[in-house]
Amino acid sequence: MDDLSRALTLLVTTPLIPISLLGLVWGIIGGALPGISASITLALILPFTYTMDPTNAIVLLAATYIGAEYGGSIPAILIKTPGTNSAAATVIDGYEMNKQGKAGEALGISLWSGVIGSLFGLLMLVLLTEPLAEVALLFKPTSYFAVGILGLSIIASLASGSLLKVLAAAIVGLMVATIGSDPIAGVSRFAFGVPELLSGVKPIMIMVGLFAVSELLQQSGDPGVLEKLKQTVRLVLPDFAMMRRLFKPQMIGSAVGTVEGLLPGGGGSIAAFLSYSESRRWSKKPEEFGKGSPEGIAAPEAANNTVASTSLIPLLSFGIPGSNSAAVLLGGLLIHGLMPGPRLFEQNADVVIGLYTGSLVATLSQILVGVLILPLCIWLVNRPRPYLAGFVFLLVISGIYTINSTMFDVGVVLFAGFVGYLMRICGFPFLPAVLGVVLGPLVESNYRRSLMLSGGEHDIFLEDPIAVGLLIASALFIVFGVWRDWRDSRKAAAASPTS
Repeated sequence: MDDLSRALTLLVTTPLIPISLLGLVWGIIGGALPGISASITLALILPFTYTMDPTNAIVLLAATYIGAEYGGSIPAILIKTPGTNSAAATVIDGYEMNKQGKAGEALGISLWSGVIGSLFGLLMLVLLTEPLAEVALLFKPTSYFAVGILGLSIIASLASGSLLKVLAAAIVGLMVATIGSDPIAGVSRFAFGVPELLSGVKPIMIMVGLFAVSELLQQSGDPGVLEKLKQTVRLVLPDFAMMRRLFKPQMIGSAVGTVEGLLPGGGGSIAAFLSYSESRRWSKKPEEFGKGSPEGIAAPEAANNTVASTSLIPLLSFGIPGSNSAAVLLGGLLIHGLMPGPRLFEQNADVVIGLYTGSLVATLSQILVGVLILPLCIWLVNRPRPYLAGFVFLLVISGIYTINSTMFDVGVVLFAGFVGYLMRICGFPFLPAVLGVVLGPLVESNYRRSLMLSGGEHDIFLEDPIAVGLLIASALFIVFGVWRDWRDSRKAAAASPTS
């Protein structure tokens, strides 16, 4: 009851409701813009949270994440172009319904399923996060070092592409994290006499540059023109009979989304396709899948909206982000001096309660906001890509400049964007690099504290059973990644024609 009264107090004494609605609106718009993923949508608004109250800032980011997962289905259904990666599975049946003249029904099913998935994910977030965070009370510096290594190794093992490129990207991120002042001795490192670098390179600069600016650079070289929507669309929510039919795929999607959200590296895309496959397996009308099945929209949309909440469970409990969007949220926490784990629940309980309450407000407001904002989203979907790119670039520059009112930060972001563009060309993933920047200080500071406690002896890591278990798990994930690369290379060699 105490937590409930605090939640009600936050609702009536703080701008929690308008902040939640603002984040939801921006998330839906960002998700609806083709090529602007959920992580980019979060990265674009992250600089504007720099001067906000911590509770409002985290609520704004969480509501944006919720909105972006729904918004990504709008262009997926209307123009066969998923606005977010996790909406790729929605294209299969959503666009087929659109071709049958049922675009409004498809959008309504997506919206309703997103609300169900968001509510289910929020319930799991409230029930599971704090109990898991209690485990972190047993952690020592050696344990926190092992947690950082585990976070890097999980992403390295589950990210697609070459393991060597994944590890190289993580190492580059760790190198960037060493710029600035030494966390233990306080001496300057790799600042090269530049005063602005003495405080280090903030993760927010790297995130915005890699995610947003590199995407703009890539789109500027794409001569393709998006398909235009010619028909008038009006959102139609499912009736009671359709809701009953959609309940099973929604529950399948919510269950899969919960599991994938708890597994760092899973993400909405995997959850969406897995739930689509399982929903088809258990459907009474599997033959309709791929031909405009409402269940084929409900399952992936419930799954990726569930992930938007459940991916915060390992983030808030242990500080391990399992996706690009969760990594941006972690950056938002660190910007405001909020360290994930049990201390967050003890020392910053209002932030956690505000996060839960704001997420509930955003989820319950999805239907009304979704109906009202759909015409604007359709208009934006039909805008020429150069106009959208110019709008996003303006957000990037203005947002970064407002942090410290210096063009040096803008230069860092643009340079990070150029590096990100080269990484895209060469096939290097972003998430390991971002995690290297975010988790680097955690890994280094706790590694050195551990050695200070042991007088320089590395045996201290073997004396902590939690650290041993986490390091063994890290090694297993790396071994899995090596095995996966070897398996894929063998399959590719077997599939290639022999000379």
